[in-house]
Amino acid sequence: MTVLAGFAGAPARAASLTEVTGFGSNPGNLQMFRYVPDGLPSGRPLVVALHGCTQNAAAFDSETGWTKWADTWKFALLLPQQRSANNANSCFNWFQAADFSRGQGEALSVRQMVDRMAADHGTDPSQVYVTGLSAGGAMTSVMAASYPDVFAGAAVVAGIPFDCARDVSAGLSCMSPGTDRTPQQWGDKVRAAYPSYTGRYPTVSVWHGTGDTTVKPMNQTELVEQWTNVHGADTTADVSDTVQGYPHQVYRDGSGKDVVESYTITGMAHGQPVDPGAGAAQCGTASQYLPDTNICASYAIGQFWGLSAPDGGEGLPAPSGLAVTATGGSSVSLAWNAVEGAVSYRVYRDGSQVGSPSAASFTDTGLAPGTEYGYTVAAVDGAGAVGAPSAAVRATTTGATPQCYTDNNYQHVAAGRARHSLGQVYALGSGQSMGLYNVYETHTLKETSPGYYVIADSGC
Repeated sequence: MTVLAGFAGAPARAASLTEVTGFGSNPGNLQMFRYVPDGLPSGRPLVVALHGCTQNAAAFDSETGWTKWADTWKFALLLPQQRSANNANSCFNWFQAADFSRGQGEALSVRQMVDRMAADHGTDPSQVYVTGLSAGGAMTSVMAASYPDVFAGAAVVAGIPFDCARDVSAGLSCMSPGTDRTPQQWGDKVRAAYPSYTGRYPTVSVWHGTGDTTVKPMNQTELVEQWTNVHGADTTADVSDTVQGYPHQVYRDGSGKDVVESYTITGMAHGQPVDPGAGAAQCGTASQYLPDTNICASYAIGQFWGLSAPDGGEGLPAPSGLAVTATGGSSVSLAWNAVEGAVSYRVYRDGSQVGSPSAASFTDTGLAPGTEYGYTVAAVDGAGAVGAPSAAVRATTTGATPQCYTDNNYQHVAAGRARHSLGQVYALGSGQSMGLYNVYETHTLKETSPGYYVIADSGC
C-alpha cells in the first residue's frame, strides 16, 4: 500500500537523536525520538516534526533544518517515527479513523510523546507546534484538528486537509486529483474532531509546490479554506506578497491576528523546500524530495510561529504594515503600525535581533552595500513578553553596481544564477520563469544583490 509516497532523504546526524521508550500506552505503536539542545532551560517551546512515507526520524531532523533552528532559537524537537508493521511504506495512517481520532491510535501516541517531553524537559505547554511533510503533513492536519488544545501552531507541507479520507482508496483520491469541498464543509470536519472544544485553534502555515504530481496543488487551496473557516476568516488574503520570489499570502481573523498563511513554491515537485548554506536564513540538505529552492521552509515556519523571538510565546499581536521607508548604501529604515499595549518592539534582521526601539520605526545601520536583507518586528508588552512576529519584508541597500549576465538557460543553471525543475528554469532569488532548460533559449540576468537575479532582457 502506497499512500503519500515518500522519500529516503539524505543521511542524518543519527548521534543527534535519542530514542525514548515508555512514553505511555502508545496505542499507535509508534517510536519516539527527540533532539534537545545542550543546556536547554525549562519553559522553552517544543516542535513536533513528522516524516513522510519511507522516511524516518533520522531523515527529517537536520536535513529539513529543524535541528539548526532548535540550536539557534532554543527549543526542543520531537520526531515521532512510524513502524513498517503499521504501514508497509512507513506512512503515518492519516486516512484511518482509528488513527486520526482524538484519544485513539497514532494521534494519541503523538500526544503522549508531547506529555513525555514536558515531563522530562519542562517544555512550555502553551508553545507546542507541529509540522510534517507529505504523509507527515496530512498527520499534521490530524494533530491540529484532533488536539487544538495541545498545539499553538501547525505547518502542513505538501499535505492533505483533515478528514479528507477514511480508507486507502479515498486517500489516493485526496492525493490526486484532490477533493473539493466548501470551506464550511472542511471547517465542520475540524470542529467535529473535538465537538466540545471552545478555545483557540492553532495558526496554520501551508506549503505546496506547483509541480507536485504526488499530492496535487489543489490540496493547498482546500487546506487554506479549511483553516480560514475554522478561524472565522474569509478566503481573501489580507496580505499578498512574495518571499524569495515565491507567492505568499496571509489571512487574518477579525482581531487582525495572522491565523493562516500559504507559500506557493513555483515549479517545485513533491517535497519540502530547503536552502542549503551557512546564512542566517538558510537551512537543510538538498535531495530529491528536499529541493534547493532558495527558501528554507523551516526557517519561515519558525518565524510565523514566533520561535525566532528569544522569549518565544504569544503575547501581543503581530505588528501590521511593516514597510521599508528608505534605503541607503549601509542602512535600511523601517516603519510599522503601532500595537496597542506595546512598550517597545524587537526588530529582527534575517532572524537575529538588531534593535529594540520604543517607537514604531527603526533604522538599521552598518550594512553592506548592494545586499538584500529580511526584516520582521515583534511587540513587547509591559511584562517583557514578546508577541508574534510581523510578516517579513525585504530590502536591498544601495551602492553596488548590478552585474548582468547574458547566456543560455543551461549555462545560467550551470553558473548558479538559475535553477531548473521539471524541465523549466527559474532565476535564483526572484524565481522568475525563464522557459525551457536548454541551450537555445537565452536571457540576460541582473544580479541586484548577492545571489538574487532578475530577468533584464530589455537592458541592464
